Amino acid sequence: MPVIKSAKKKLRQDKKRTKNNKKLKDLFKKLVKQAKSSPTEKSIKMAISVTDKAARKSIFHKNKAARIKSSLSKLLKTKKQEIKKSISTKKLKKK
Repeated sequence: MPVIKSAKKKLRQDKKRTKNNKKLKDLFKKLVKQAKSSPTEKSIKMAISVTDKAARKSIFHKNKAARIKSSLSKLLKTKKQEIKKSISTKKLKKK
């Protein structure tokens, strides 16, 4: 246990920051997992937003955030291509 006043304050701050960081990390993990399992535009945008916020608060490195955002963007791109492909095949079948 800390004895000095400043050490006590530092302990309080660390507990508070750890709690907030854990909350944001858990939200990040949940949203990224959700976006990867069922990639919709809304879920991917939310995951990217939380990724940016976590990087801004130095919960993890900005390059890691860039990597994750890139992989999420690829998911969105492939999803859009699948939709376009299915629409074009439907049009061909109608003709």
